[in-house]
Amino acid sequence: MDALDLARWQFGVTTVYHFLFVPLTIGLGVFVAGLQTAWHRTGKEHYLRLTKFFGKLFLINFAMGVVTGIVQEFQFGMNWSEYSVFVGDVFGAPLALEALLAFFLESTFLGLWIFGWDKLPKRIHLATIWAAVIGSNLSAYFILAANAWMKHPVGYEVVDGKARMTDLWAVLTNSTALAQVPHVVGAAFVVAGGFVLAVCGYRILQERRADPDRTRPMRRGATDMWRTPMRAALVMTAIAGAVVAGSGDMSAKLLHEQQPMKLAAAEGLRHDTAGAPFSPVPGVKVPMLLSFLATGDPQAVVHGTEDLQARFTQQFGPADYRPNLPVVFWSFRVMIVFGMSTVGLSVLGLWLTRRRRGKQAPPRETPSWLARVCVLALPLPTVAMISGWLLSEIGRQPWTVQGELLTAASVSPGVSLGEVAVSLAVFTALYGALALAEAVLLVRHVKAGPEPVPARRPETPSSSGGRDGGSAEDATARLQPTLMY
Repeated sequence: MDALDLARWQFGVTTVYHFLFVPLTIGLGVFVAGLQTAWHRTGKEHYLRLTKFFGKLFLINFAMGVVTGIVQEFQFGMNWSEYSVFVGDVFGAPLALEALLAFFLESTFLGLWIFGWDKLPKRIHLATIWAAVIGSNLSAYFILAANAWMKHPVGYEVVDGKARMTDLWAVLTNSTALAQVPHVVGAAFVVAGGFVLAVCGYRILQERRADPDRTRPMRRGATDMWRTPMRAALVMTAIAGAVVAGSGDMSAKLLHEQQPMKLAAAEGLRHDTAGAPFSPVPGVKVPMLLSFLATGDPQAVVHGTEDLQARFTQQFGPADYRPNLPVVFWSFRVMIVFGMSTVGLSVLGLWLTRRRRGKQAPPRETPSWLARVCVLALPLPTVAMISGWLLSEIGRQPWTVQGELLTAASVSPGVSLGEVAVSLAVFTALYGALALAEAVLLVRHVKAGPEPVPARRPETPSSSGGRDGGSAEDATARLQPTLMY
């Protein structure tokens, strides 16, 4: 093992760990903004309680994402200086847009949202969380555009051994980015939806254990309160799953044109094949399906790893241009199976919790077994998303920039094996401690549940006017002492 191997491990570990928080931040932020919008429109107090509850989970996750993301920036200069020299002129623009525009927008308005509950007008305060959400999605777009350029470099020229950007618009509208952004962001909403489903399922089970006969009105109301976010999460997950599937089909067709080795490795196809079959599991093949998914033509030729290896050797020189075939093959299948399982659960949940016929009919009660399944299914979307990134990044090897820069030529020449080993050990220990802290904070907050609503003040003429005996602003004032962050 040399410094290159450990540097790859280090960047892979820190990237996957950081990406545990990114999708939850993207999806959960929109979910919290939606809950606050519902409170703003209806004035119902349970929407405010849910906004505060899920908002704190969102903030815990956001803070961890910021802390772990900073490390990646330093690694470009520490372990991958040759890569940074080559791509710096191209990467500078999208990364600057991400930091100076998107992240500043996100962090600034998120701060206003945190500290503005009792200081900003209600509409302005609602606007701050939506501005923060827009910032987080813009941030994702710029980062994904930079990542897409590594897989399909466009809008550049190589001058004196360095990539020089010639067209920023081409970089930001790269066809790979236009397919990758909805795929990754859609998957982020699936991850967030799965998280919300697990939380709601846990809270429903806890409420029912506390009152198994459902005889106490307070308990019935508390349990019913969780039906609203659960249904919203089911809808979000189902819609996002459809977006992921559609954009995944676009990505497969682009792989056939831009990264044929990755497509061949994902399917385990060794030789060029007309009417190539698709193998969902080893030993089972669907005739001509891979050719149809990759090109739209069931008789089209799909390239194989061995034939591509021979062509790339002739084109780029002697080297092994095949990625880690078992990892790419199985990560592709884990991504599909776990992702589809999560979306299938959401569709099933929507059916089981649908409203009864008739406007006056009470809503269906969430089955306890469904709540348990939602809790147990918590890891599924996260594992699916991580597997997708393994497929995307390991499948790109041995290139850091497709067709331009090999990974072996990207590592810092002055970094020794011992230096990388020490930093990897430190990062692993530090991230392990942060993971424990994150888990403890999230579990503690979920177990505690939303803060109780203080007792209502006696109704007076000056406080009347709301649909529940007081205005929405009065409801905010009553909740502030116990629900402030």
